[in-house]
Amino acid sequence: MLNSPERGARRRWRAVVKWMALGLAVVLVLAVVAVVVRYRSLPGDHLATLEPGELSVADDAEGTFRSGRAEVEVTGSGVEVRFDDATAWSSVPQEAFLAATAGELEVEEHRGYFWVGTEHDRVWRDQTIAAVEVDAGAVVLRGRLGSREDALGYTLRLTGSATAVDFEVEVADAADSVTLFSGRTTGAGVHGFGEQFTDFDLDGRVLPLLVREQGVGRGEQPLTFLADLTNHGAGGTDQMTYAAWATYVTEDLRGLTLDPEVPQSHAVGIADLSDPDRVGLELRATRMVGRLTAAATPGELVARTSGPADAPGGRLPRWSQEGLIVGAQGGSEAVRRKVTSLQEAGVDVAGVWIQDWVGQRTTDFGQRLWWTWQVDRELYPDWEELIAGFAEEGIRTTTYVNPFVVDPATKPGVTDDPGFRDLFAEARERGYLVTRDGEPYPLDQGGFDAYLIDLSDPAAREWFAGVIAEEVLAADVRGFMADFGEGLPFDAELASGDAELLHNRWPDLWAQTVGSACGQAATGSDCLTWFRSGGLGSRHRLAWNGDQMVDFAVEDGLASTLLGTFSAGVSGWPVVHSDLGGYTSIDAVVRKYRRSPELLQRWAELAAFGPVMRSHEGNRPAQNLQLWDEAGVRDHLARMTQVFAALAPYRRAVLREAARTGVPYWRHGWLVAPGTSAANTDRQVFVGQDVLVAPVLEEGGTEVEVVLPDGEWRHLLTGERYDGGTTVTVDAPLGNPAVLVRAESPWAARLLARMEAVEP
Repeated sequence: MLNSPERGARRRWRAVVKWMALGLAVVLVLAVVAVVVRYRSLPGDHLATLEPGELSVADDAEGTFRSGRAEVEVTGSGVEVRFDDATAWSSVPQEAFLAATAGELEVEEHRGYFWVGTEHDRVWRDQTIAAVEVDAGAVVLRGRLGSREDALGYTLRLTGSATAVDFEVEVADAADSVTLFSGRTTGAGVHGFGEQFTDFDLDGRVLPLLVREQGVGRGEQPLTFLADLTNHGAGGTDQMTYAAWATYVTEDLRGLTLDPEVPQSHAVGIADLSDPDRVGLELRATRMVGRLTAAATPGELVARTSGPADAPGGRLPRWSQEGLIVGAQGGSEAVRRKVTSLQEAGVDVAGVWIQDWVGQRTTDFGQRLWWTWQVDRELYPDWEELIAGFAEEGIRTTTYVNPFVVDPATKPGVTDDPGFRDLFAEARERGYLVTRDGEPYPLDQGGFDAYLIDLSDPAAREWFAGVIAEEVLAADVRGFMADFGEGLPFDAELASGDAELLHNRWPDLWAQTVGSACGQAATGSDCLTWFRSGGLGSRHRLAWNGDQMVDFAVEDGLASTLLGTFSAGVSGWPVVHSDLGGYTSIDAVVRKYRRSPELLQRWAELAAFGPVMRSHEGNRPAQNLQLWDEAGVRDHLARMTQVFAALAPYRRAVLREAARTGVPYWRHGWLVAPGTSAANTDRQVFVGQDVLVAPVLEEGGTEVEVVLPDGEWRHLLTGERYDGGTTVTVDAPLGNPAVLVRAESPWAARLLARMEAVEP
């Protein structure tokens, strides 16, 4: 039995524990409240959308009018535009198909992430068609928006061409945005609007048409939550993308795209697909110019909507088709060692991609580069000899560049190099940098500032193209990753034009600069460049999916690349690939996001059937498994590069078709087998019309379900036969991905024979 002093001590101890527990609880509650408050205070998109008003049509405006091969029918309930007897466009019966608004566009920016908020202070919603006439071969509708007391005039001009109907909408300048409401068969799927990393069918969504950083995680949890908290919203959302623009097609075989030659076509916009009967397209401009299309098949529709891809994306250099383009860095000896280890394992190496040719700097995010666009002689003292040595082995060298320059003053060794060219000083002295308040605009890159070349200035573009030709493409370099392009701030001051209107056009101006650089360099048509950002005018080029996580996740990992590729393909980016192995690695609080051998192998299996096969060391190379680190990974990669090489004749044929027609290299089942079950899955992809790839997209998976169109199908690697028109389960152990060829295809026997030569 405790004596009185002991009982007193016990009571005091219990009281201390009680107050400590209470204090800890208070701290935890306050921490949770702080996290919630912080999370709710993070930026996000706030998009105001419109409902259409009522439509009224003057009696003498009704009728049927022709323009070339187009027929425009105007009735009391609405308008229908037919092309070759197929409906290319229609309004929703009894609803206005035009609206105009005036209001503010609010934009918040942080390290290349942009969030927009729209407001509609004034709305002109109801629509009257007062008159219709045929003028200079075009059908012209005129009328007003809004009430009689506060009306805006508008015109809609429709002109039939050989393969489509050109349209132009213009409203009075009292507004600052125009919305076009297009009818669709109830529930008809909608595809496109650039590279969207969500379901192929965008029905039900509201999407900002804004190019920007795509985020880290994009909804994958807890990664996105943690990235948002630690880096001001950097987790992103599922509607953030490097490449967004106003081109779409619908499953009732109607298409619309805006004209890239018209400046207003690049304005920030909203795609409103929330109503199953219509597609709303709002543009922050008072003029909308584009093309309406119709076709008998989805493939023909995409070809008519996007047009031919007569650009580098459809004309890849032949050398890029001969094997892997190895992403390697760390200096001359390290790069040689890595390439040699792959070659000794039997990997077919077509090129080497050396991104750190300019030198490395370390930031909180990982290994970054010195954007000085000069060879780092400490890392690569024998740069010219390195490139020449690879060339003797038939290996081409590619590097890296983006449209920024940095002040090199803090780069070690620069002041001691008399041959160093200070491009930042050159651009500043010539007035070739984007400015704010009259001074070069420093843009925070997470550990350092960088300065954008003013691509609105033709002289600046030509100067920087010359820099790329002379510095980046020197010494027989055969191409480069053309990074960034999405980061123009909305408050920037430019030599020509308005930053708000030019933000979405910046990727196009960057692509023009890159094209000019390749034209000036000795490499010429042999120049391989690839882009992650895109808009209306830069569509027809080799793209890559951006900075995926090093995992399988559908939000931002391996599985997301298929989704982005599908929408990009029907929007006018016909040739797309991804970083083999992903890019972004993070040690989060509750999980380390790092590459596994299985991820590298499964990614290689998908890349083996892509338009090019290119790897990346990632943002944290030392913490992540690389292709040369394990014998099993190297041996598997060797087999996959042999598969890639064996597919070369077929791949070249599909690439030629993509260049000629604009129909994408990678195809969703809707393009190949519309109306079948194969058109309803987002987890398999066709290469052209005759090869079907069903990748393993889940960790630990060893088999896949394949939805086959009609006909007989053969497994390319095993020769096994499958009856079409059904769903089959196909074994897919590592090294034998599920890839089938249409048995009746003229390519079947040739491809099966070439695959027999691939080493097991």
